[in-house]
Amino acid sequence: MVRPPSARSAVPGVGRLGLLEPSAAASLRELGWDNVESIPVLWALSRAPDADLALSTLMRLRESAADGWDAIDSAIRTDTSLRGRLFALLGSSSALGDHLVAVPSAWEGLRRKELPDRDELIADLLAVVEAEPERGPNAAPMLLRAGLSGPDVVASLRKRYRDQLMLLAALDLAATVENEPVLPYQVVGRQLTDLADAALTAALAVAVARVCKDEPVPVRLGVIAMGKCGARELNYVSDVDVVFVAEPADATATRLAAEMMSVAGQAFFEVDAALRPEGKAGALVRTLDAHIAYYKRWARTWEFQALLKNRPATGDLALGEQYRAALMPMVWSASERPDFVADVQAMRRRVEDLVPADLRERELKLGHGSLRDVEFAVQLLQLVHGRVDETLHVQGTVEALTALASGGYVGRDDAANLTASYEFLRLLEHRLQLQRLRRTHTLPAADDEEGMRWLARAAHIRPDGRQDAVGVLDSEIRRNAVRVRRLHAKLFYRPLLESVARLDSDALRLSPAAAIRQLAALGYAAPEHALGHLKALTGGVSRKGRIQALLLPTLLEWLGDTPNPDAGLLAYRRVSEGLADQIWFLRELRDEGAIAQRLMIVLGSSEYLPDLLINAPETIRMYADGPGGPLLLGPQPDEVARGILTAAARYEDPKRAVAAARSLRRHELARVASADLLGMLEVPQVCRALSSVWVAVLETSLRAVIRASEAERGAPAPADIAVIGMGRLGGMELGYGSDADVLFVCAPRPGEDETKAVKWSIGVADRVQQLLGAPSTDPPLHVDAGLRPEGRNGALVRTLAAYAAYYEQWAQPWEVQALLRANQVAGDEELGVRFLHVIDKVRYPAGGVSAEAVREIRRIKARVDAERLPRGADPATHTKLGRGGLADIEWTVQLVQLRHAHEVPGLHNTSTLEALDVIEQTGLLDGEDVALLRDAWLTATNARNALVLVRGKPTDQLPGPGRLLSAVARVAGWPNDDGSEFLDHYMRVTRRAKAVVERVFGA
Repeated sequence: MVRPPSARSAVPGVGRLGLLEPSAAASLRELGWDNVESIPVLWALSRAPDADLALSTLMRLRESAADGWDAIDSAIRTDTSLRGRLFALLGSSSALGDHLVAVPSAWEGLRRKELPDRDELIADLLAVVEAEPERGPNAAPMLLRAGLSGPDVVASLRKRYRDQLMLLAALDLAATVENEPVLPYQVVGRQLTDLADAALTAALAVAVARVCKDEPVPVRLGVIAMGKCGARELNYVSDVDVVFVAEPADATATRLAAEMMSVAGQAFFEVDAALRPEGKAGALVRTLDAHIAYYKRWARTWEFQALLKNRPATGDLALGEQYRAALMPMVWSASERPDFVADVQAMRRRVEDLVPADLRERELKLGHGSLRDVEFAVQLLQLVHGRVDETLHVQGTVEALTALASGGYVGRDDAANLTASYEFLRLLEHRLQLQRLRRTHTLPAADDEEGMRWLARAAHIRPDGRQDAVGVLDSEIRRNAVRVRRLHAKLFYRPLLESVARLDSDALRLSPAAAIRQLAALGYAAPEHALGHLKALTGGVSRKGRIQALLLPTLLEWLGDTPNPDAGLLAYRRVSEGLADQIWFLRELRDEGAIAQRLMIVLGSSEYLPDLLINAPETIRMYADGPGGPLLLGPQPDEVARGILTAAARYEDPKRAVAAARSLRRHELARVASADLLGMLEVPQVCRALSSVWVAVLETSLRAVIRASEAERGAPAPADIAVIGMGRLGGMELGYGSDADVLFVCAPRPGEDETKAVKWSIGVADRVQQLLGAPSTDPPLHVDAGLRPEGRNGALVRTLAAYAAYYEQWAQPWEVQALLRANQVAGDEELGVRFLHVIDKVRYPAGGVSAEAVREIRRIKARVDAERLPRGADPATHTKLGRGGLADIEWTVQLVQLRHAHEVPGLHNTSTLEALDVIEQTGLLDGEDVALLRDAWLTATNARNALVLVRGKPTDQLPGPGRLLSAVARVAGWPNDDGSEFLDHYMRVTRRAKAVVERVFGA
C-alpha cells in the first residue's frame, strides 16, 4: 500500500527554496512559515534576488517591530503585491533593509501601489521642516523658509527621503518576485529627479531659515540642475550637479548656496557645483550677466555640451528660465566653433583613458560600450543638428534618441537598438547602486559568481534553456556592450558631422543666397541650377526630405572635390529619384560614410555609371567596407560567370534568359566600373572581369537559343556550335567600349545532313546576335563576326572542315595575324579546342612566317597608320590607332609571335600582356624595350577605359587640356587635377614605345 504524502512533505525545504544560510530552517520555524499555509510565502521568498538576505532582514524586522510584526506577517500572507515589493526590496538592498529595520513603521508606506507625483513629493519633504512660502520682495513659488532648521532636521529629512526612495525601489523591483507591473526606465529616472528636486527645495528652505533668520531673503537665487538631474534621468545614488545664478551675487547669495549644498549633502546626496564657470576655482554664485559674459568669451566646448542638460530646478524659477533662455542659443551655435566635433570626440577619448585598463570591461558608465558612449554620441548629434532643428532641443538621452530618429539623423533601428542597450545598462547600474546605496557603476568581477547571480536575479534575468541566469546576464552584457561600441563608432565618428558643423546655418536651411554662396565656394559652375536640384531633393516635409537635408552638406562637399560637381549633383538627383521607393538607400548613405563618399566620387566623375546604378542599385550597397576590405572586390569573375549561367538557365524563353543575363551583366559592369573608378582595381583585373562577363553572356545566349530551337524542333540540335573569341575578347583583355569579335564554327552531329546542320547553326548564330544587339539602356552588346573568312560576305557559320580548307588555301597575312588571338570562349568546348588545333599550324607556321608575309604585314600596318585614323584625330593622343597606342603595341607583339611562336611554345598565347612576359623571359626583345611596350599598353588601355567611364560612350581620342581631360586624368588614377601633366605623361610613354615599335617593324 502506497502511503499518501504527509502535509509536512509538501512544504519546500530550504534547499529547494535556494536558502544557503545554516540558520535558514530555524528562521522559517521562528517566523511560523514552515507549514502548508505558508507555501506561497515561501516560494515568493525563494524568488527574492538574495533570499538569504531577505530572510535575515525579515528576522531583524520581526525583532524591531515587536508588537507590530503580526500586522506585517498578516499583510505578507494576504497582500500578494505588498509581498512582492517587500521581498524584492529586502533581497536587493541591504541599505534600504537597514532603513526599514530602523524605522519598522515605514513598511506601511509599501502598501501604496502608485508613485507620488512631483507636487506631493515636494509637499512631503517640506512638511518635515514645516516650511512656509518666503514672503519678502524676492519671493518665488519654489523659495520657502523652514520652520524647523536645527541640527535634528537633517535626520528627519534623511528618513523621509529614504521612505520615498524605498517605495520607488520596491515598486521598481517587485516584478522580480511577483507578477507586478515593470516600471519603465524613464519613469524611474523622472521619479528620482522629482525626488531630488523636492530634496533641493527642502534643503534651500532650511538654508533660508539659517542664513536669513530675521529678515526676508535679500537676493534672488535660482538653482539650475545639470547633468542627469537636469535631463530628468537621475540614478538611485548620484551626485546632483547644479549651478547657481543670483541677483545680486553677493555674500548672502553665496552663503545660501553653500548652506543648501551642506544640508542636502548631509540629508540626501552630494551636491556638486563643479560645472559652474571656471569650475571649482570659480565663484560659487554669479549673476546672470556674469554667466553670459563668461560663456560668450571664455567657455570651452565641453562647457556648452554640459549646458545642453540645464534645467531650472528650484529657488527662483523665473531667474532660472532667464538663465536658460540666455544661454541655450549659445549652446545651439556651439557646433559652429572651430574644431567643435573634434574637441568633443577628443574629450570622449580622454574620459575613456581615465578608466583603469582592468576595469574597462566592467565599467558601466565610462568604459568601452558604456553609458557614456551613448550619451556622448547622442549629445554630439544633438548639438550639430540642433541649431537648425528645434525638435532636438530635448534633454533626456532616450527622448533625444527618439527625436534624432524622427528627424532622420539616426536610423530607426539604430535608435531602437541604442535605446534598448542604454536602458539595459542603466537597469544594471540602478540595481548595483541599490544594493548598498552607494555610488557605483562597476560590475562584479568575472570570478564573483555570487555577485553575478544576485545581479541577474535583481535585474529579472532568467535562464533561457541553454544557459543559467548568470550565463544569460553575461551574454547580454557582452552583446549590449558590443552593440553600443559599434553604434557609438558609427554615429560619433561619422565624417558627416564635421561637414555639417562647418556649414553656416543659413546654408543648412537652404536660404537661396547662402546656398548659392556655399555652392559656388564648393566649386559648382552653375550654383543656381545646383540649388534647384537641392530644392527638389529636400522638398516637402517628408522624412526622406529631412534625411536629404541632413546628408547634402557632406555630399555637396564631397562632390565639390570631383571633376564635375554639377553633373554629379544632377546624377545624384536622378539616382535618388530612381531609388525613391528603396527605403535602404538614404539610410545607407546616412549611416555608412564610405558608401556616401564613394558614391559622390563616382557620380561626380562618370557619365557611364549613373544609369547602371539606377538599374542595378544593389551595387551601391557594395560601396561599403566589409571585414576583408571593400565589398566591391568580393565577387570573383568565375563566381559571377557561374551566377549568370545559373540565373539564365531558369528560363525557357531565350528573351527572358538573355534579359536575366543582361541584368546580372549590368550589376557586374556597375561593380567593376565602380571599383575601377575608385582605384581599387588594376588594368589587367578590369580587362579580365569585363571579358569574363562578356563570355558568360555569350554562353548564356547561345545555350538559351539552342534550348528553344530544340524545343521547337522537338529533336536534339543537329550540330554542335562553338564560339571563338577574336581580338581583345580572345585575349580576355576587353575594355568598357569593346565589341565582341567572334567566329562561329559548327560540326554536324552523326547522321545529320551537313547542309541542314549548317543552315540551322547560321540561324542560331544570327538569333544570338539579334538578342544581344537588341536596344537597351545598358551599354551595348554588339557581337561582331566580321573577322570570319571572306568577311561580311562570307557565311556566318562554317564547319570545322570548311575553316580548315579556307585557311589552308586562301588565308591572307592579316587573317593569319588575326588568328593569333583566336580562343575558344563559348559553346561546345571540345569543338572549340579542335578548331584551335586546326588553326595552330596556320598561325604558328613551321619555320615562322615568311619574309613575304612580313612585308605584307608591314604594308598593311603603314596603311592603317595613314588611313584608319579618324578625321580630325590627333595621332599623338589617339589611344587605339595613335602613335604608340594599342594597335602599335599589339601589332608588334603579334609580329614577334608570327616569327618565333613555332620555336617558343609560350608565345601560343592570346593575351598581349602575357605574350610580352614571354618575349622578355626568352630575350626576343630587350627587357627595357618590353617594359616600354608594356607600360604603353597599360597606359593606353587605362586612358581608353577612363574615357568611356567619364564620357559614358566608347571613344578613343584623349581631349585637349581642359575640364574633360582633368576628369579623365583623375579617373585614370593621376594623382592630381593637372590634366596637362597626365597628357604629357601619356605622350612621353607612347612616344618611347613608338620608337620600339619602329625598331621591331624595321628589323
